Amino acid sequence: MELTSMFSSACRHLLSDKELLKYLQDSKFDAIMMDPVLPCGPILAEYLSLPSVYFMRGLPCTLDYKAAQSPSPLSYVPRTFSSASDHMTFPERVKNFLIGLSEPLLCHLFYLNYKSLASEFLQRDVTMQELFSQASVLLMRYDFVFEYPRPIMPNMVYIGGINCQQKKPLSEVCRCFTVRVVLVLVQDVLFF
Repeated sequence: MELTSMFSSACRHLLSDKELLKYLQDSKFDAIMMDPVLPCGPILAEYLSLPSVYFMRGLPCTLDYKAAQSPSPLSYVPRTFSSASDHMTFPERVKNFLIGLSEPLLCHLFYLNYKSLASEFLQRDVTMQELFSQASVLLMRYDFVFEYPRPIMPNMVYIGGINCQQKKPLSEVCRCFTVRVVLVLVQDVLFF
């Protein structure tokens, strides 16, 4: 909880910077692109009335699917930490169902600081699901080959593999620097 408090405090400072907010409003941006796991970006997008593009791996408690109104049935789609596959036995389905029942409480605790911050800043009651549902496009860093089959909405686009490129060999300068840094780190650990 301390980590989320720290991040929500940073968001509170950003949102209370009147000069920055005025600059952002005057700049007339067309859209805002963000990773919405920590919802400072969605709060800002809602405040500036800008369409938002999410570039993400996923949100806790499958909030990304819930916000997009995409079906995610507990009997079919395994939940995070359930260690089940999409071919679940009956006991695994029950376990998956129970994990799914606990998600709203976990999400409430995880996003509690942000919910109050968003409601205070936007001057109206707002839920996290409502805030996340404002996304125009969700660029999901999933690869359909590795994910469980599930229905997705038209604004959800799988772009898996975008972070995968053929590595280029390091230049001689970088290689020497890397070896020196590793040697220094090893010496520090050995003589500490």
